[in-house]
Amino acid sequence: MSGLLQWLRAPFGGQRSARRERGGDTAFAFAGSLIGLSSAGLGGRSIASVRPTSLPAVDGPLVGGVLTLLLLGTVMVYSASISLADSPRYNVTPTHFLMRHLLSLGIAFCAAAIAFQIPIGVWQRLAPFVFVAALALLVVVLIPGVGKGVNGAKRWIPLGILNLQPSELMKVACVLYAANFTVRKQDYMNHFAKGFLPMAFVMGALGVLLLLQPDLGAFGVIVAISMGILFLGGVNGRLFTGISAALASVFVLVIWLSPWRRERIFAYLDPWSEGNALGKAYQLSHSLIAFGRGEWFGVGLGGSVEKLHYLPEAHTDFILAVLGEELGLVGVATVVALFYWLVKRAFEIGRQAIALERTFAGLVAQGVGLWIGVQTFINVGVATGLLPTKGLTLPLMSYGGSALLSTLVALAILLRVDRENRMLMRGGRT
Repeated sequence: MSGLLQWLRAPFGGQRSARRERGGDTAFAFAGSLIGLSSAGLGGRSIASVRPTSLPAVDGPLVGGVLTLLLLGTVMVYSASISLADSPRYNVTPTHFLMRHLLSLGIAFCAAAIAFQIPIGVWQRLAPFVFVAALALLVVVLIPGVGKGVNGAKRWIPLGILNLQPSELMKVACVLYAANFTVRKQDYMNHFAKGFLPMAFVMGALGVLLLLQPDLGAFGVIVAISMGILFLGGVNGRLFTGISAALASVFVLVIWLSPWRRERIFAYLDPWSEGNALGKAYQLSHSLIAFGRGEWFGVGLGGSVEKLHYLPEAHTDFILAVLGEELGLVGVATVVALFYWLVKRAFEIGRQAIALERTFAGLVAQGVGLWIGVQTFINVGVATGLLPTKGLTLPLMSYGGSALLSTLVALAILLRVDRENRMLMRGGRT
């Protein structure tokens, strides 16, 4: 574990020494080593023999991985939702959810294309304003008559073609704000009052607004993003450990003081008892049945039984269970591997940016990786029974317009960071 933590924070140790070496060749050699331009990977050629202009303008494999997850997610959304046309609750056509998912993808791609065109320096200046706008939307959704409630949760603002979920937009805003805060407070990362307390007040305000919806899952992801960026930004290790313990205690207290959350925890610990299997653990038990039916290679695309009104929200929070039933362990392992590679690549892009003395850009890239990694881990953990049931979508794959919008915008910013890294390594300017 200590080795992993050192690897994650290594760029910041080298950042101060890199400032003393201003030569362009040194910067390129250091950045080249971080993206894997070793002599072994280049067929015996040295780093110096590789021309910066040989770098492609965009990270093709990263784009390909994202598109693969989106395509697989679209197929699974259609497969998991086609049977909902038979449900009197929805009263829709078999392609209703597929069409809305494609519409959401179109809107998300347009927003991502715009986000990609904005330089990272502009994002840094806009970070506080983006955060305030997202915070205002969290207040607006709680206004009677404005916010839309579903299953007892008031999390959406109806906009006609799209139900906007402010907590999803707050994830993007939080990545930008936490990175900007860390850069501005770089000299105070070892001080509790100046280096952490302002962020604690912000997180506290966010927590109140999100728990009023209620949306504990989104709050947990946002806290993980903020704390992760602070850690990567160089916050004192003892201070970070103490703060993490305090936050964990707060989460435990919130769960313990809420009877229905407490019931979920106990149901998750014993999902097969008669009371739990027909009650709080109903989703989990049917999700596990779906994985069990899938075995190694699945029952075949479209052949899921659990999606036939047995597994609630099969096209959203539990889409991985349907995928596991239809495509088996091989399909699930492929999805997990793609997400692992995506998160790994985000951290590598962040390390490249930091090596080029672009701290804000590096923290944003790694913040996006943290977000996708944490949310994927929670969703997979919930679907497989590793974690208590919580309403979080699987990034890029689950049905949900706001989630697709925020995730694709975040990935567009990540690609912008990578694009500017490549421009600098070619000797250009951002």
